[in-house]
Amino acid sequence: MQNDHSVTVIGLGPMGRAMAGAYLDQGYEVTLWNRTPSRAAELVRRGAVLAASPSEAVAANELVVLSLTDYDAFYGVLGAVDPAVLAGRVLVNLSSDTPLRAREAAAWAAERGAVQLTGGILTPPSGVGDPASSAFYSGPREVFEAHRGTLSVLTGTDYRGEDPGLAALFYQLNMVMFWTALSGYWQAIALAGAHGISATELQPYARNALDLDRFIDFYAPRVDAGHHGGDVDRLEMGLASTEHVLHTVTDAGVDGALPAAVADLFRRGVAAGYGDGSASSLVELLKKS
Repeated sequence: MQNDHSVTVIGLGPMGRAMAGAYLDQGYEVTLWNRTPSRAAELVRRGAVLAASPSEAVAANELVVLSLTDYDAFYGVLGAVDPAVLAGRVLVNLSSDTPLRAREAAAWAAERGAVQLTGGILTPPSGVGDPASSAFYSGPREVFEAHRGTLSVLTGTDYRGEDPGLAALFYQLNMVMFWTALSGYWQAIALAGAHGISATELQPYARNALDLDRFIDFYAPRVDAGHHGGDVDRLEMGLASTEHVLHTVTDAGVDGALPAAVADLFRRGVAAGYGDGSASSLVELLKKS
């Protein structure tokens, strides 16, 4: 009989190890598999069982949590598993990839009698096990609800709908913002360093600059209404500011590829006729490939 307090974790990078550890902390029976078995050593000392193969790991439990680099790795691990072993399993695929590939993988799982729940965790490994952290999930609602308790051991859960691509989409929406903003932070640190200012000295100012709550709250309803009037800000003024940033960076001898890309985006917006409107009009420019 299936033990509802047991789980398989496949993929033991930092995130996979954190997830397996969170389950062990809550008294779960945990089966593991990883291409490099040595990564499981500490978890095995804590009571986890290391399977000899992906097939053995999948066979051990109904719920199989996958923490892999991408869906190529997903197929690389599960592709050789007998469909008879996959049948009846719930594959919680937390690997990062595109919505299209998430839908393809869900269909691949269904052909083998398994069900995929697509997931996307919005926390580094240090946040796993904290209910204040969050993760997106999508796929069959009844399957999600049946395993919500086990998934909630890892983070809070945000169910996005039946479409298996939705969790991947919402995850990538977050990554668009996260990596772009963090790259801006790295750029600011490089520029500060060129002037003898440390990251620690910059820290409180960086926190303030990256606190975008008031801007998001202001612009979201205007964008949804298609209102990009220049009553508060104007794109052509934004272009001047981005060019000042670019010149400041290059004058310091710091790599200017990132601010050059931003300035180019603003420049294209002005050239497209949005100069008198808000910088939010760049949304309309970006909608066009």
